[in-house]
Amino acid sequence: MRMQVDELDGGVTKVTLEGDLDAKGSGEIEVSFAAITGARLKLVVDMSLVGFLASIGIRTLLSAAKTVTRRGGKLVLSGANADVTKVLEVSGAAQLLTLAAGQDEALAALA
Repeated sequence: MRMQVDELDGGVTKVTLEGDLDAKGSGEIEVSFAAITGARLKLVVDMSLVGFLASIGIRTLLSAAKTVTRRGGKLVLSGANADVTKVLEVSGAAQLLTLAAGQDEALAALA
């Protein structure tokens, strides 16, 4: 799992995840992802390059969203493919996370 962090206008941090968000992938990004979500208030997590999402990956995303929300911020998932979106919906995580089709929609959700 690869993770790239970019700072966007308006104090928004974009985190692009690439690979499978399974036990191995979650373990590879866990510490650095937690550090970013613990320090930023407006986050877009670009999921367009995530091919597979396991329950441990859902836990990673929910934990990050909870951390950001508790501090008065917001985390939005952007660009998840149909398979990843279905996993989020079936698991019930889609009701707890903000999902956006793309970056423009994600930025609007943060405004």
